[in-house]
Amino acid sequence: QVQLVESGGGLVQAGGSLRLSCAASHNLYRIDAAGWYRQAPGKQRELVAQINSGGNTNYADFVKGRFTISIENAKKTVFLEMNSLKPEDTAVYYCNVLGEMVSFHEVDSWGQGTQVTVSS
Repeated sequence: QVQLVESGGGLVQAGGSLRLSCAASHNLYRIDAAGWYRQAPGKQRELVAQINSGGNTNYADFVKGRFTISIENAKKTVFLEMNSLKPEDTAVYYCNVLGEMVSFHEVDSWGQGTQVTVSS
């Protein structure tokens, strides 16, 4: 199975920026699509942003114009650049990767989550 390690979360003031990273283990051969999701306390997990290998992106309305998702396939890493952060962006952020392992098995993996806290 492919492991995903997220980093970049933390505490930031409203209006600030963070860059989340999601690095896949070496046995991932290719990323076909990836997404970032978030879950706030007492709420369901929701989609934040998606991207496919063709570079096509999809963003939730509440982050459009503020967040940018990208893939660096050579490093098997997915990024989420978050700007103009708001207190309501506070949540645990999870990455999800769809792709193929070096063993040719399909991959649908989730990271462990990284906490983002935005103070007012």
